[in-house]
Amino acid sequence: MENKTEKIPVDKEELRKRLTPMQYQVTQEAATERPFTGCYNKHYEKGVYQCIVCHQDLFSSDTKYDSGCGWPAFNDVLDKGKITLHRDASIPGMVRTEVRCSKCSAHMGHVFDDGPAPKYLRYCINSASIDFVPYRPPAANSSSSSSSASSSATKSPASNSNSINSNNSTTTTNNTNNSNQAGSTLKSNASNPNRQPSKK
Repeated sequence: MENKTEKIPVDKEELRKRLTPMQYQVTQEAATERPFTGCYNKHYEKGVYQCIVCHQDLFSSDTKYDSGCGWPAFNDVLDKGKITLHRDASIPGMVRTEVRCSKCSAHMGHVFDDGPAPKYLRYCINSASIDFVPYRPPAANSSSSSSSASSSATKSPASNSNSINSNNSTTTTNNTNNSNQAGSTLKSNASNPNRQPSKK
């Protein structure tokens, strides 16, 4: 399912201050950096490539490959709704398909149909038009240890209570046994009238 991206206004003067001359020329004037000069041409770290202008996620490192063309190449985009395609006849005798960011309309590069299977697409993207955000593994989940601690804390009073109840039961049993023994002794003495009283 395609993501329908809402366009944002672009302040050209602000971009001139924030971007390098090459980044501005590529994204705002559809220039093309020279082949094999971009910083992401041979870059294969795990992560996501964003639009340098609006920081919208566009490409994943999982779809990046070495096409040998001299520019970063991807065989797919993160979401078709994140880019727009335009007919480009700026070079005489050649018609290409231009790739732009759907959010800010920044020029990214071009897409060709000579990529690897199964899509056979090659998104040929300027390094100057993208920024890379490295993949960061999620932090270790501490909830399990917290749950264990909480569980232990919950069980401790119950265990102590069971221990107390057990001790109380033992005490009650001992008291009952002592009472029964005393009662038996009294009955025995009462039933034996010839028994001599004990001397002090």
